[in-house]
Amino acid sequence: MRKEPLTVVCFGDSLTWGFDPVDRSRYGHDVRWTRLLQKELGEAFYVIEEGLNGRTTVFEDPVKGDKNGLQHLATVRKTHMPIDILIVMLGTNDLQTRFSMNAETIATAMGRLLDFARRPTDDVEGRAPKVLLMAPPPLGALEGTPFAELFPKTAVEESKKLADCYRLKAAEYGAAFFDTGTVISASPVDAIHFDPELQAGLAKAIAAEVTKLAEL
Repeated sequence: MRKEPLTVVCFGDSLTWGFDPVDRSRYGHDVRWTRLLQKELGEAFYVIEEGLNGRTTVFEDPVKGDKNGLQHLATVRKTHMPIDILIVMLGTNDLQTRFSMNAETIATAMGRLLDFARRPTDDVEGRAPKVLLMAPPPLGALEGTPFAELFPKTAVEESKKLADCYRLKAAEYGAAFFDTGTVISASPVDAIHFDPELQAGLAKAIAAEVTKLAEL
């Protein structure tokens, strides 16, 4: 009997969806890191993309609505169960002015997602997945970019603190951790999203982390 591939769900915002900062479209399958992750991992894994532009950790967006990551995760877990490995990368949108969050409070909010993810649901195949928490890279220089007016002046400095805050939160909730800022940076075009040429390196690094988790 053929063994089923391990299901890997990539849960995040526009950085996971594949937002192109140049023409504001979606990168193709040959560019975005989630699809390249599938190629790196091979047939023993099944990678599912669950990125939503503007998604937050736990906050409802008063302007755009329907961006609450904690609420979405409840559905995503049931839609794709059983999930073997859950990759979470959120937090950039929480830095926007309308949420008034700093790195520490964003990490606290992320803790609610990690706590929910580590608990089985009452569904068939609702077992808790292994979790990899990824800190998004720090914001770039926002001045003069299309998104500058959405963020306070403190956002860049707070974004630089997020990795350390997430590392502690991952340890608290028994999740693995990876700082994406060690292998990729925000595009100078909009100071948030990824340029195409760096995504292969991110995919390779995440594939190594996923492989380690699968062997635990």
